[in-house]
Amino acid sequence: MSSRELLSSAADELARAGCPSPRVDAEWLLAHALGITRTELYANGTRQLGTEDEKRFRELVTRRALREPLAYILGEWGFRRLLLHVDPRVLIPRPETEVVVERCLDLLADIAEPRVLDVGVGSGAIALAIADEHPGARVVATESSPDAIEVAADNLARLGLGDRVELVEGTLFAGLEGPVDLVVSNPPYVEPAELDLLEPEVARYEPREALVASGTTEALADGARARLVPGGRLVLETADGRAPEVADLLRRLGYEEISIVEDLAGRERVVDGRTPG
Repeated sequence: MSSRELLSSAADELARAGCPSPRVDAEWLLAHALGITRTELYANGTRQLGTEDEKRFRELVTRRALREPLAYILGEWGFRRLLLHVDPRVLIPRPETEVVVERCLDLLADIAEPRVLDVGVGSGAIALAIADEHPGARVVATESSPDAIEVAADNLARLGLGDRVELVEGTLFAGLEGPVDLVVSNPPYVEPAELDLLEPEVARYEPREALVASGTTEALADGARARLVPGGRLVLETADGRAPEVADLLRRLGYEEISIVEDLAGRERVVDGRTPG
């Protein structure tokens, strides 16, 4: 079969499985199976696939039809200027988290060598993006999951940012001392009752401990005050619809200049506040 025929067949199969973007997914999977880019795939739509290539592609399509996330199948995912290794040990970086990074960079723009603490590093997306885009930033990134910190360490080594990002295994602020200019986190914020309502890609495959809320946001907001310099900033990603509640939490804890930032879809997803001083 030609690549065009295979793509059409795979897209139909993925559509029947309920995948939101079946044609695009099929293109990514075929390019991955052939070891080429999507651009190269477009350039030769009449390419005839060999038996092994077709078999490999069909295996990938079967995995996606079971709603395994595309990022896990590909083994990598783009985040801002970075290409990160991802697998089921970590959450898949999302566009709303890119807005978190953008907010951090805005707040750090006037600090030549800011000290940043990223709590719950996961794949390393936030910590590595800040270090990549702010040449003077020094980032300490903590993670309670030994499996996740292995993924972050792999990405750190691949991107060559080891001189400016330090990974620390531990829960929240355990063993860490300040002061830092900014604390940032994308904490677990899905309510337990909501988990089964999420897309199968999330509910079935992504690590539950990185998804389900367990008071982490509250603990972060409280504990960050002792690690921040006077006038330091806390930046948190929040659940859709929960930003006003998190803003009120920060206000009760004594943070000032609290702001809520919308994600690219216009949803209030990022909350930040400044410590007095």
